[in-house]
Amino acid sequence: MIFNLFGKADPNAAARNIGHDELQQSVKNGAVAVVDVREPHEFAAGHIPGAVNLPLSRFDPADLPAGKPVALICQAGARSARALAKALAAGATDIRHYPGGMSLWRTSGGEVVR
Repeated sequence: MIFNLFGKADPNAAARNIGHDELQQSVKNGAVAVVDVREPHEFAAGHIPGAVNLPLSRFDPADLPAGKPVALICQAGARSARALAKALAAGATDIRHYPGGMSLWRTSGGEVVR
């Protein structure tokens, strides 16, 4: 669940989710910048091709890639949802998160590199 600045549930949170098929196609076409907010050792163990690592523990929305939409991912969705909330609070607009995380990405046959 994503919360707004006042601690209330964000009614538009579902619109900020990106589904597996859309993410997979966007990665394949280079139409999205994937930002993995897991810790470096998790990222090193396997990540989406082309993803950049901006760990939630030191996440700064100012470091997000520019020039294309951003998709946030973590292991299971909780950390990417928190990063999304931080990014939205900082004024980011073209950003979504993949709520299934790397767990769903792997089990759905998404490509993983090390």
